[in-house]
Amino acid sequence: MRFQSQKGFTLIEVLLSATLLATLSMLAARAIQQGVKAKVKIQGQIDDVSKMRDALRLIERDINLAFHHRDFEQELQDLIKKKSTPTAATNPATANLPPVPGQTLPNSQDPPREAPRKDPVTNFMGDDEKMSFVTMNNARMVRNSRQADFMEVGYALKDCKSADGKRGSKCLWRRSSIIVDDDVTLGGDEVVLLEDVSEFKLHYIGKGKQDWVTVWHSDKSGDAVTKGNFPQGVKVSLSIQKGEGTTKKKFSMEIVSSVHFPNNKEDSSAGTSPTGLPAPTTPGAPAVQ
Repeated sequence: MRFQSQKGFTLIEVLLSATLLATLSMLAARAIQQGVKAKVKIQGQIDDVSKMRDALRLIERDINLAFHHRDFEQELQDLIKKKSTPTAATNPATANLPPVPGQTLPNSQDPPREAPRKDPVTNFMGDDEKMSFVTMNNARMVRNSRQADFMEVGYALKDCKSADGKRGSKCLWRRSSIIVDDDVTLGGDEVVLLEDVSEFKLHYIGKGKQDWVTVWHSDKSGDAVTKGNFPQGVKVSLSIQKGEGTTKKKFSMEIVSSVHFPNNKEDSSAGTSPTGLPAPTTPGAPAVQ
């Protein structure tokens, strides 16, 4: 009687194979888990940088469209009154000519307006960590709504809490009001633009200033250069900080935004930039620390 040899795995070989397969499976699961954590971390950093870039773009747009109101009609009337002289006294040949339409002669009175007009007060109030001004960056959300094309905006760094109320931090707030009143720093509604802000610095430059300054007030509290004038450029430095200890990450961005139409009286031409004003920049790659 002949016995045929039977080929197969021994118990030790089976145990070794199972151990090796379990080890490989555990390593693969750990690698996948670490990859998912890294993806979530990187995506969070991308989201933070995107939020910071979006906030800077909104600030830049508001600054670009800063609105400085001037009553050109009143200025023209004052100029005509200043330059007009008695026609008969200076040139008898023109004494009997009819007055030029729109010209205001001495001792004459302008016709009263149908309704008194109150011009808006459009000041620019800028400090090192906050600023308020009037901008044309105002969208009309409702058709035929009775509102102006400009509005008040303000930016400031203040305390805030997270959505769940468990964590507090410094936040960048944006205030907006469709009602432009005498005080551009008050009124309106505030919303949080950015959380975990570690730095929000503002610098201003304009004609008459040799370097960047941290205060620009166009109202009566301003100096001889800033009173009645808007800056021609604003530098915004913004940083956010996330995490603690070894996991702490800091992202920083800086832009230089120009006021497209300062509309200042001493400007020789509209929209010109002062000597030495850096070219406007858009938010680019952040600096990571």
